[in-house]
Amino acid sequence: MGLATFLVGLLPTFAQIGWLAPILLVSLRLLQGLALGGEYGGAATYVAEHSRPGERGFATSFIQTTATLGFFLALAIIGICRTTIDAKVFAEWGWRIPFLVSMILLIFSVYIRLKLNETPVFLRMKEEGKGSKAPLTDSFLRYPNNKYVLLALLGATAGQGVVWYTGQFYALFFLTLTLKLDYLNAYALIAVSLLIGTPFFIVFGWLSDRIGRLKIILAGCLIAALTYFPLFQGLTHFVNPDLEKFQQTTQLTVTVDQKTCQAIAPWNIPTPCDSARDFVTKSGNSFTTAGGPAGSAPTLTLKTATDTKTVQGYNAATWMAAMQAAGYPPKADLAKVNWFMTELILVIMVIYVTMVYGPIAAFLVEMFPTNIRYTSMSLPYHIGNGWFGGILPLLATAVVAATGNIYNGLWYPIIVALMTLVIGGIFLRDTKGVDIDASSGVAIQKS
Repeated sequence: MGLATFLVGLLPTFAQIGWLAPILLVSLRLLQGLALGGEYGGAATYVAEHSRPGERGFATSFIQTTATLGFFLALAIIGICRTTIDAKVFAEWGWRIPFLVSMILLIFSVYIRLKLNETPVFLRMKEEGKGSKAPLTDSFLRYPNNKYVLLALLGATAGQGVVWYTGQFYALFFLTLTLKLDYLNAYALIAVSLLIGTPFFIVFGWLSDRIGRLKIILAGCLIAALTYFPLFQGLTHFVNPDLEKFQQTTQLTVTVDQKTCQAIAPWNIPTPCDSARDFVTKSGNSFTTAGGPAGSAPTLTLKTATDTKTVQGYNAATWMAAMQAAGYPPKADLAKVNWFMTELILVIMVIYVTMVYGPIAAFLVEMFPTNIRYTSMSLPYHIGNGWFGGILPLLATAVVAATGNIYNGLWYPIIVALMTLVIGGIFLRDTKGVDIDASSGVAIQKS
């Protein structure tokens, strides 16, 4: 992981090697993901198997803080680079600095790794000859292990993944892309929320040792699903009240040949319809899509209580000028930002993250027996976070563009969180108190 990260900072540009540059970038990102896939399962298993049974949630919760603290460090170093390096220089080569600095972390982590020994639980399993010779087959092709892998994904980690991505990443995108808050202030707000919220990973990990893991995870999914809409509407109100007022007083209609409209996605070549809807979406405005004649160019209509203006043909500069003339704020007015309430909302969403993420490591470790634990828990964890969570920003943007409502992207994490609530509540049982010793062989049956 460290080597792939460092090499990103050394990548040649598109101008130097053409399409090989993005291919290498994607390849290195895939290597990072694969490395994370191996590291997380190993770390969670290692800590859990070294922990006392009544402190397993507390001990593994420290692992959960590392993702958020890593995100905080990333925001910090990018913020430092952006404030100390000219914007043009940063775009040319300054962006490489955070990747190159990661070599320090690589050296530190290798040093730690060389000092570690296997866990007593694993060593005892080997002595008793109970290890799995085909952990992939035993995990994914043998019943009931494969059933519990699927249930762990749909009943725990999928909801955890979308709540985590919404509270940390989608909130940042919403502040900058939708509400037009400048990057540095948005980074600072998210960073402070992470610092305030991070201790709650340990709080909920500790609490899971007392009242159970699953109920905390599912409660986090439920509360998040019920409150995301008012929380994000609150962000609009407190961060950019001028944008909120513009949306309330101005109705935007984009008239297009709807047969030419596609989903907003990197693999589609944008049509005029796609470009027009994408432009209005990225302006942070909700809008209505109307059908126009076949082959017609996109048209923007701005309707207020006293006036209606129509702009024929899509042109970003012309449409922006028309919206600004109607009162659209191109960026958030810092003097009107309610910093306290904005920070409070962001902290609340990070606490949701800590509820679903703090106990998840202990829960997954306790679902599977020692001989397949590492393999079995890694797949649902990474599909839940990498697929269900990772696709959230792209899918949410596509939903907003397709529906014309800046909040409709929230339906994706809400639906997944509710799915996890139902499946986890019906088909899974709490794992607190499960004996994870290899000699017992009852981790799955009791979970």
